[in-house]
Amino acid sequence: MPRHNNLSRMSIDSLVELRDSISAILFRRVADIQRQLSSLGGAIMPSGPDGNSRSPLKGRKVPAKYRSKKDPNLTWAGRGVTPRWMRAEMKARKLKKEAFLIT
Repeated sequence: MPRHNNLSRMSIDSLVELRDSISAILFRRVADIQRQLSSLGGAIMPSGPDGNSRSPLKGRKVPAKYRSKKDPNLTWAGRGVTPRWMRAEMKARKLKKEAFLIT
């Protein structure tokens, strides 16, 4: 097994070859572990290149669910934090969120 100081002395071609062989070994190990997991009935979570899984709904547009009583151009899909216009109207008129639903 080469040490760090030996790596700095290796040629670029040798380093690339070493990287490729390490990648191949890691790929085989991952495939073996995935096979073992599936034989045990475990679910394999898809993940992005950085290892974090990403929701398939992220970035997808959703139709508006709520509309302002004062300004019909102001809408909200119901995701995330309640918008300022809605909080202000709810406070001023003592309304609940359901009063803004688009029918």
